[in-house]
Amino acid sequence: MKRITLALLPLLFAIASLAQNQAIIPKPASETWGTGSFILPSTITIVTSASPDLQRIARQLSERLTRVTGNKVNTQQGATALPQSIFLSLSSDGSIQTEGYRLRVTTDGVSLTAADPAGIFFGVQTLYQLLPKEIESKTIIAGKSWQLPVVSIDDYPRFGWRGLMLDVSRHFFTPAQVKEFIDDMVRYKFNLLHLHLTDDQGWRLEIKSLPKLTEVGAWRVEKTGNFGRFSPPTPDEPRNYGGFYTHEDIRDLVKYASERYIDILPEIDVPGHSLAALASYPELTCTPGKYTVNSGEQFMIWPGGGKHFYGTLDNTLCPANEKVYEFVDKVFTEVAQLFPFGYIHMGGDETARNFWEKSKQIKDMMKKEKLANLDQVQSYFVKRMANIIKSKGKKMIGWDEILQGGLAPNAAVMSWRGMKGGIEAAKLGHEVVMSPTDFAYIDYMQGDVIMEAPVYASLRLKKAYQFEPVPEGVDARLIKGGQANLWTEQIYNMRTVQYMVWPRGFAIAEALWSPKEKRNWEDFSARVEKHFERLDQAQVKYSPAIYDPSFEVSRKDSTIFVKLSTEISGLDIHYSFDNSFPDQYYPVYTGPLTVPKDASALKLITYRGGRPVGRMMVMPVAELKKRAK
Repeated sequence: MKRITLALLPLLFAIASLAQNQAIIPKPASETWGTGSFILPSTITIVTSASPDLQRIARQLSERLTRVTGNKVNTQQGATALPQSIFLSLSSDGSIQTEGYRLRVTTDGVSLTAADPAGIFFGVQTLYQLLPKEIESKTIIAGKSWQLPVVSIDDYPRFGWRGLMLDVSRHFFTPAQVKEFIDDMVRYKFNLLHLHLTDDQGWRLEIKSLPKLTEVGAWRVEKTGNFGRFSPPTPDEPRNYGGFYTHEDIRDLVKYASERYIDILPEIDVPGHSLAALASYPELTCTPGKYTVNSGEQFMIWPGGGKHFYGTLDNTLCPANEKVYEFVDKVFTEVAQLFPFGYIHMGGDETARNFWEKSKQIKDMMKKEKLANLDQVQSYFVKRMANIIKSKGKKMIGWDEILQGGLAPNAAVMSWRGMKGGIEAAKLGHEVVMSPTDFAYIDYMQGDVIMEAPVYASLRLKKAYQFEPVPEGVDARLIKGGQANLWTEQIYNMRTVQYMVWPRGFAIAEALWSPKEKRNWEDFSARVEKHFERLDQAQVKYSPAIYDPSFEVSRKDSTIFVKLSTEISGLDIHYSFDNSFPDQYYPVYTGPLTVPKDASALKLITYRGGRPVGRMMVMPVAELKKRAK
């Protein structure tokens, strides 16, 4: 009996490995799994046509397979597949959609067909996910059998705009780090990188006609701690923290991205968020004074309670100053030359207008242009931006505040304050990209505040997975797609970037690629866990907050009750109130807990099958009492 069991072990391991490789993110439109597998031979042959794009993709595939498997890889031109080969081909029969692909794995080889090179590229990303998780390793894995399960996949994206926004202004990320971000994006079929290039904390793009933007605007005093609460810099503190991208850097990034079928959307955020520009060229303000690049000290006040925010200093370009339009024209001239993508993002968000209210220049302009209010002042500015951008052969897109006072003709809207702005823009006949805070702001905390770096809001994975870019009653043809936004005020390095993006980036990727009817939380969350193993191999950091319980706290008289829940099923929550750290031998949560009168902390951890999967959480009873109020 033991001999039979031992003989079956390799088969059982192979079956388990192949089952793991059926966890594809984002979910394909159609997948039919067969029996058996294709085992990569010691010499792998990739056959492709003479298309330069396909040959480049074949080289990328060859380099990846060689680096990790150690197998020899030959690439050759051909119109038909060879036995035991990987065959890449383009089809013109119209049966495959743009960026879509048809992937067939048999015991005799792999065939990947698409209508365009982008489809081949995204099909290759699925091919990687069919291979064992070790394919994500950065070094060679010797002595492993590399198997692909037999499968037939027909796949295509739901939306053409599948984006991630990276804020490189609040903290500068080098060109090499941006390339690393691109590499992580393409694994999950994103096709647009939105670079937030300018803000109060730094101007990150060389503008040769305006050299002070990077001589002055790209640098600030380095601060560490809680952004927005830093002490004001003193005159003697060096302003040497920051950086910028040269024209050569951008051309290289655009080339790198295009070879991976990623477009780059540049954002120059005006008229607000412009302290870095004003520090460089203070004559562009309505409020004369001395300006410096912000280092994270607070200057915007958010009263709450429905009251409008305001600035303690003027961080806006002056709409009544003609020099501003000359400045912007120079900026967008160089931006348009550097970025081939058809859109330029002009920002337009969070303009604090309290200084405009008392500006004589603004009042005179309002009288001259017959503008009734400050909404119309902003609209006047936005429309001039649209004309400047149009003159460069590009189309303008902006945050949904550009709707205020009247939207510029042909402008596209990126809806971030929920879906409302996108709905309004679409009903006016404008293109819309959905990136609402409540589903797609991945700088938010993704677990309880006791476990996360504090941010003003939270967004858990299950909520992100509920993102639906097309609201009811809206013409779906006007919804170009969506994106997740990563603002980096509190993000100092690439490891934290990764932690914030993944796994919520999986949820956004699936919302933008997969058919709506294919999406299912239980299925998705199981696939997420398999991809954690792949990210481990790739040395990519991710958040395990999916395993952390949520707290619902209530009070009756002086007694505190705590209800716990988890995003995914099958977890046991072990807990203690006695100051010791629980393990699998501690009580298991079965219903609301009553907090002992004199307890100081609730400690808990999640297990599955006798193994810890969650993080040890320590919830102070004082915090529970605070929440119970």
